[in-house]
Amino acid sequence: MTMTDEKAPAAAGGRPALMLGLATLGFALNFWAWALLSPLGPRFKDLLGLSPAQQALLVAVPVIVGSLGRIPVGALTDRYGGRVMFPLISAATIVPVLFIGLAGQSSLPLLLLGGFFLGIAGTVFAVGVPFVNAWFPPHRRGLAIGVFGAGMGGTAISALTTVKLVRTGGSATPFLITAVALALYAAVAWLVMRDAPGRTVAAQPLPARLAATAKLAITWQACGLYAVAFGGYVAFSVYLPAYLQTGYGLEQADAANRMAGFVVLAVVMRPIGGWLSDRIGSVPVLAAVFTVVGVAAAVQALTPGLMPLGTIAFLTMAAALGAGSGATFALVAQVAPADKVGAVTGLVGAAGGLGGFVPPLLMGFLYGRLGSYGLGLALLAATSVLTVVLTVTMVRLTASRRRAAVA
Repeated sequence: MTMTDEKAPAAAGGRPALMLGLATLGFALNFWAWALLSPLGPRFKDLLGLSPAQQALLVAVPVIVGSLGRIPVGALTDRYGGRVMFPLISAATIVPVLFIGLAGQSSLPLLLLGGFFLGIAGTVFAVGVPFVNAWFPPHRRGLAIGVFGAGMGGTAISALTTVKLVRTGGSATPFLITAVALALYAAVAWLVMRDAPGRTVAAQPLPARLAATAKLAITWQACGLYAVAFGGYVAFSVYLPAYLQTGYGLEQADAANRMAGFVVLAVVMRPIGGWLSDRIGSVPVLAAVFTVVGVAAAVQALTPGLMPLGTIAFLTMAAALGAGSGATFALVAQVAPADKVGAVTGLVGAAGGLGGFVPPLLMGFLYGRLGSYGLGLALLAATSVLTVVLTVTMVRLTASRRRAAVA
């Protein structure tokens, strides 16, 4: 880290807050677009006669592409900056959004084609972290990146509005509205956004930077942390309604409302996890939140009554997973080399997105074999304990070495 990195954002007056606001808005809008197909899965199942596996594939394609695409997009952001990449990603996403809305809903192959390119929207996360990181001094990066991370709530916009818009305005309506929002944002971002003064620009070619990033200890350590923290959040946000309906006999609407509460609490806690990391350090926060997840998962593995103990256990996990997601990227901001924050973010973001796929599959498999979710939650508790061990040993050592190098 250079002296320029420390002083330039502070010298820019209120510009960092404006840039953070624009980045968070862009994150939310692109994630809104990224999640458009998921709420319509049941509709496409009925219209096109899809099997459960085909419906799952339709929802999974944008998520997989968006997760893996973060790897090159993060590295490109290190080179070209968020001022170029934010409007570029937003504008590129308009194409598949309009394709699906106007022409792509008549067959599964067309939907899969549109969904593949819709995955571009999911890569925006790897743009925002290095962009925001460069605008703030080290002691404020945790909170800033946590605030940016709350833009993942854009998926909730899609969940709450997509089906209603289709019912009231037709099948193309949510896609047209999203395309207009993305176009307006891309224009504003191009005109208003600026990269931070003194931003460290990566000079190496893309393959060399990715190879160098893969050799960093923090890359793989943060991948493990985020796969559990954000992967756990994604898994519960997808599978919790089915769990509550099957395990506790709740109605679909009641289960969906409880899932929404889980998601909202996790989103709110993400910037708090970043803020706490600024105050007391990322390692203590991460050790604490994974300990909490382990305890809450162990309690829920015993399948207690939903009120109050089960509800408390799930909400506690939501708060801890959200805070852990924020603390993970506070750690990345503090430990990763300045010219590789985007590349590290890409790999870590991919790990988090893909980490959400395994638990629902495992939970469904175990329930089918055992008739209980207890073992799946016990495995989450054990994984959390292992993550605590990773945090207080290898992650702590890596963070200490980075602090010594900067000093």
